[in-house]
Amino acid sequence: MLAVQASAAGGHSGTFAPERVPAPVPLTELLGRVRAAVSLPLVAAGGLAGPGDVAGALRAGAEAVMAGTALLRADEAGTSLPHRAALADPVRRRTVVTRAFTGRPARALANRFTDRHSGHAPSGYPALHHLTRPMRQAAAAADDPELIHLWAGTGHRDATAAPAARILARLASQV
Repeated sequence: MLAVQASAAGGHSGTFAPERVPAPVPLTELLGRVRAAVSLPLVAAGGLAGPGDVAGALRAGAEAVMAGTALLRADEAGTSLPHRAALADPVRRRTVVTRAFTGRPARALANRFTDRHSGHAPSGYPALHHLTRPMRQAAAAADDPELIHLWAGTGHRDATAAPAARILARLASQV
């Protein structure tokens, strides 16, 4: 199998060149490009926020899909309280691809730290990850979402607080 991750995905980008930010290619287009080049089974990831996204990825050539951001507010998820609250906060609409927290490109909800440091953060994983860890841990303990990585894909507004089985059933409802 080959995992095909679109740039809409939350968290770290699956890239072999962390010094470059992946191009913003829609998942269905990316699946079509990869399907034209390989015959391996494809697993789609990134941008699967609703049932239509899942159905579209399967129509575009994926044999399976991986849910990520859609499960961050699931009852079973280990997402921190400030991260859960930020995902549900109607004021937080913007995601950014940043190296600010770890030195590797990752999509997150914008916060004060990403706004201040994304423009000049080096490509320095894992060193930058280790350097920012104490700050992130203290911020999480203080329920401060402005200094933690709020990993989230572009469809984060569709993440719901519910059992994972219910979230997955909703995502599969048009299959």
